Amino acid sequence: MDSSPTFQFIVDALKQSWHVIAPDWRGFGASEWLSKPYWFPDYYADLDCLLEHFSNDEPVRIVGHSMGANIASAYAGVRPERVSQLVMLDFLGLKPEKNADAPGVIGSWLEAVQDQPKLRTYPDRESLAKRLMASNPRLTEQRAIFLSLAVSRIRPDGQIEMACDPWHKISSPVPYRAEDSKALWRKIEAPVLMMVADNGYVHQRFGNDPEEYRSRIECFSNVNVVTILNSGHNVQHDQPEQIASALEDFLIRD
Repeated sequence: MDSSPTFQFIVDALKQSWHVIAPDWRGFGASEWLSKPYWFPDYYADLDCLLEHFSNDEPVRIVGHSMGANIASAYAGVRPERVSQLVMLDFLGLKPEKNADAPGVIGSWLEAVQDQPKLRTYPDRESLAKRLMASNPRLTEQRAIFLSLAVSRIRPDGQIEMACDPWHKISSPVPYRAEDSKALWRKIEAPVLMMVADNGYVHQRFGNDPEEYRSRIECFSNVNVVTILNSGHNVQHDQPEQIASALEDFLIRD
């Protein structure tokens, strides 16, 4: 589960026929933008409502990337009976900042709110495509052009911006607690497929901390870890064929 355009490359690479639902989270794409700070737990309620609407009497398979994996894994720990299989793409929690304290985090949040976040603009979608390729050298020109159309919108002044509420750029006023995430993961009953990019956020955060990496993986009672080669954090853009193959092997086998 993630914003639909970012998963399109994976859907195109699937060999089997699947019923795929990929909604835009609130504040992304065509979903409503709040234009004010977001309360992260609302995403749990959004997911709960989506599942009630689309599959009220049966558990579902959920595939989530990054923030989507964060939401899905927390939800699967709270509502284990609602999730039959869980796939997490390059997410294993955040790495708490050293010396992070509540007063400092809240103070930074207040300053960010006062600054009124803004998105970077581009004169046209070709410029955005070039920017996407510069940020991610693995992104092909064809995929960059597709994304520049699918994940952007035209402003009233004719400029192009990413279809993402800039208020998402503001970090939470609550310090991240790894133990909270671990407690949720320990409650997950569904089989979990963990796809880790060899150059993604999981390795950046925990590659030099094998003990912490192991302690997080061991929270899942039934987990299979797969490494996605030659990929950065956006595995669905870099290696959709690898993702699709591992996905179908996991979903069909279980």
